[in-house]
Amino acid sequence: MGLGFRSITLLCFFFAVAAGDGEFVSSKKPYIVHMKRHLKPVEYSTHADWYSEHLQSVASVSQDSLLYTYDAAYSGFAAAMSPEEVDSLRGSDFVVGVYEDRVYSLHTTRTPQFLGLDLEIGSLAGINAQGLNQASADVIVGVLDTGVWPESKSFNDANMPDVPARWRGGCQATPDFNPKIHCNKKLIGARFFSKGYEVISSSGSTESPSPRDTDGHGTHTSSTAAGSPVGNASLLGYASGNARGMAPHARIATYRVCWKSGCLGSDLLAAMDRAILDGVDVLSMSLGGGSAPYAHDTIAIGAFAAMERGIFVSCSAGNGGPGKSSIANVAPWIATVGAGTIDRDFPAFVILGNGQKFAGVSLYSGKPMAQNKLVELVYAPGKNSSSNLCLTGSLDPAVVRGKVVLCDRGINPRVEKGAVVRDAGGVGMILVNTAANGEELVADSHLIPAVAFGRKTGDTIRNYVTSAKNPSATLSFGGTVVNVKPSPVVAAFSSRGPNTVTPQILKPDLIGPGVNILAAWSHAVGPTGLEKDTRRSPFNIISGTSMSCPHISGLAALLKAAHPKWSPSAIKSALMTTAYTVDNSNSPLRDAADFSISTPYAHGAGYVDPHRALSPGLVYDASRADYIAFLCSLGYTDEMLHIIVKRANVTCNRYRRFRDPGQLNYPSFSVVFGKNRVVRYTREVTNVDPAGSVYHVLVKTPEGVVATVKPEILEFKKAGDKRTFTVTFVSGRRLKPLPSAFGSIVWKNAEHEVKSPVAFSWAAEA
Repeated sequence: MGLGFRSITLLCFFFAVAAGDGEFVSSKKPYIVHMKRHLKPVEYSTHADWYSEHLQSVASVSQDSLLYTYDAAYSGFAAAMSPEEVDSLRGSDFVVGVYEDRVYSLHTTRTPQFLGLDLEIGSLAGINAQGLNQASADVIVGVLDTGVWPESKSFNDANMPDVPARWRGGCQATPDFNPKIHCNKKLIGARFFSKGYEVISSSGSTESPSPRDTDGHGTHTSSTAAGSPVGNASLLGYASGNARGMAPHARIATYRVCWKSGCLGSDLLAAMDRAILDGVDVLSMSLGGGSAPYAHDTIAIGAFAAMERGIFVSCSAGNGGPGKSSIANVAPWIATVGAGTIDRDFPAFVILGNGQKFAGVSLYSGKPMAQNKLVELVYAPGKNSSSNLCLTGSLDPAVVRGKVVLCDRGINPRVEKGAVVRDAGGVGMILVNTAANGEELVADSHLIPAVAFGRKTGDTIRNYVTSAKNPSATLSFGGTVVNVKPSPVVAAFSSRGPNTVTPQILKPDLIGPGVNILAAWSHAVGPTGLEKDTRRSPFNIISGTSMSCPHISGLAALLKAAHPKWSPSAIKSALMTTAYTVDNSNSPLRDAADFSISTPYAHGAGYVDPHRALSPGLVYDASRADYIAFLCSLGYTDEMLHIIVKRANVTCNRYRRFRDPGQLNYPSFSVVFGKNRVVRYTREVTNVDPAGSVYHVLVKTPEGVVATVKPEILEFKKAGDKRTFTVTFVSGRRLKPLPSAFGSIVWKNAEHEVKSPVAFSWAAEA
């Protein structure tokens, strides 16, 4: 999908690099080894010493083969090994398992105003803004991504107090990164992790191992989460205004784990391990690799260790929408974030030779086309059947030169299509969606005059160009507009549920701003990310769940500052139960794919509302013990449990387990009706209001489902009081199973609405 959505097209490439013949520097591949940590012989002073010696003695490999030893995030190490060496290691009594490394990919201003986060005026939910700013300076946001461009003004530390004394991290020195110059009281950590990547990267790789961001993605995400305020920010004149992160007074620590060919699981785990030990409060990861059982999901395993230490973990949901069950990062101890729009747009227009005028979007900032001058319009003007997609080498310059080209979206990045048209001599491009992308519009900083349209308009223009005798068009650009209605709208690219790993857990958790987001950018690359783009801008506008994730990470930092004793699950509950599901025209949220009414499989609990999240009234809390009971309800073996929990004395036989994974004290419900048409869940809520309060329940269910809540009234006398309630869901008999339906459970009083979405699904036996 172009710059903001390259994970869709690159993910297959990443796996091809990892699996393709002749692509590796050697026959060795990176593996992650799970050790029986509790069996370390006493003669070894550290686990790292034992791991290194055991690897060399059992697998007969050199010490150089050891890539990382893990401490906080995992019980084991990573090493580069041949298949024969792996077989030897698997025979060791001290080894639980050896797993081939996985490749993850990136899920790639006005947002604070749209969220109501102007902290300089007034207060938020009764919390003094100045006090919140001061408290935020003690919160540290760790960002795992492509690194950081430290010269950006978004990392200015003016007027910031000293770095918290508890901080144990630092900045890594390389030829292009000097910690004394490039780190400060805002950017307090900058490290890189590349050992796993170096094993699988081709011998021709020219990337320099460094914390410095040569891609732009990491600079964008870290500044979105906690960037300092910068005045007069824009992308070449677009979206001009003040740019700032969600928690502008919080500290930032960056961990570079992603490189040209992806993000290796061994590097990710090493960075999470380091971040936990460094002392971050929030971990933000705008990357993923699809869904997998939790015991085989590197991010889920590392995130569990972070959660145990009180660290809030936020991950992007993925850019696989609107496809069903395309969601990534679904572990319940992770905040899984989808994407929506804000109320800002970048209109651009096309007038056809027949007089029809259409409004699309664009971030083109170069020399405009001659006003009102029609230019010949061509479609599929190429040497092969793929010329309608404007792939590299597909266009015939003799046909394209001096003309506007109509290009279908798909296969290659959107911005690359414009470059292909320009290189073939075209003077403009009209980019139109196919059915795969529906009505979604994402603006790009094209190299030539270009306008993007949805499928319906695209069909009309395709009709015109194929039927008119002399088709022609002219393009014009409308700059930046705000207060767009309806807003927000769920992004079509945002990955969807249902959750295939654990259907009883509703994912995504919520959505945030992820379309056309302005934030800091690397000077090593142009706005399009293309090598031939020689433009440079300190800010860029891109889209993806990569952009929505750091919004939630930054907001979690604010909640951590306001409520330092809240657990990660309490913070996530506050963000979820206060999210909203109506747009600024007071209508239900729409789905950009086809502008139908969105569902919780697309927006989760709804669109984040920071004001209400700071004072949610009640929270659904969950502890490490609750998550272990959840894992045991999945039928996990002790070996699988130990991979995640990292404690040999924790077993499902000795531990309580839920009868159903949906019993987890989660802020949303996912009810799966099977042979039994009755599903019953008990939840516990904690009062976080300073005074006592009384809540009444409101229940909405779809036709054919009855829900009963007992008790119907919850009374709390003081802050910290806990109350339980039980919901019984009963489904009527159905001749045909419905794919899904939705409802809600709301605990309400005069000050608060604590809302939980409910998703219903039916198996064939129901």
